[in-house]
Amino acid sequence: MTTTPHVHLQATGRQPELALPAIGQGTWYMGEGLAPKDQEVRALQQGLDQGLTLIDTAEMYGEGAAETVVGEALRGRRDDAFVVSKVYPWNAGSTSAIEACENSLKRLGIDCLDLYLLHWPGSIPLEETFEAFQRLQEQGKIRRFGVSNFDVDNMQAVQRANGGSECAVNQVLYNLGSRGIEHSLRSWQQEQDMPIMAYCPLAQGGRLGRELLTDATVQDIASELKATPAQVLLAWAIRPVEGRRNVIAIPKAASTEHVEQNAAALSLQLNDDVLERLDKVFPAPRHKSPLDIV
Repeated sequence: MTTTPHVHLQATGRQPELALPAIGQGTWYMGEGLAPKDQEVRALQQGLDQGLTLIDTAEMYGEGAAETVVGEALRGRRDDAFVVSKVYPWNAGSTSAIEACENSLKRLGIDCLDLYLLHWPGSIPLEETFEAFQRLQEQGKIRRFGVSNFDVDNMQAVQRANGGSECAVNQVLYNLGSRGIEHSLRSWQQEQDMPIMAYCPLAQGGRLGRELLTDATVQDIASELKATPAQVLLAWAIRPVEGRRNVIAIPKAASTEHVEQNAAALSLQLNDDVLERLDKVFPAPRHKSPLDIV
């Protein structure tokens, strides 16, 4: 009998250690008319029902439209979800971060975020941002904070900054076709016991785009495992490395069918032979490359 794969967030001075499912739900482009809003709401609720309790959003997504969709999905079931949102770098100042967070909370219709991230490195000093995040914690408006789109040098700067020791996660682009973080960032974070949140795990972004879903090797493996190519990609993204699991994948799914498929990927295991076959076609990086960002 297998257990649902989880990734652990470290305990902080304010929060206990927490286990999160290795697959959550992304919301990029939700609320922008690409799918009916009620369909998006149902998909998120279906995800919660399937155990995909982490929902990731941002003030950038549709300029708050995605947060509004998430808010509708959370009505009457706030306690079922671990809610993540992100702040624009130019809104991450000592007072602007407070206002931005409060605006996100209003759109979400909740009192507190479980995790608040700086969306990407900006010009406002990290100390100022982290001081604002700590005030938000003291005010009970966020429980944990972290960063997004930070490479190793950025993460080292985080650790040196006042308050940086409480950084809980780093969210970056990661999929089978965009493996740059494996050169140094993933191992560095594993040494720090800091999870990675992987956006675009189905390769909607990065160097290969949608080509991964139609790749012959991925499709062959999916057929052999009686799975979908997307499930193979998700299972690969959350695979343990050196016996440890430290990646949470956050694919977007705007239909209940896709949500169910994503949830089923939690129980899909890729053996060493499958991983070797994928490595041959999509090898791990040999050299440091710029961090993929979309």
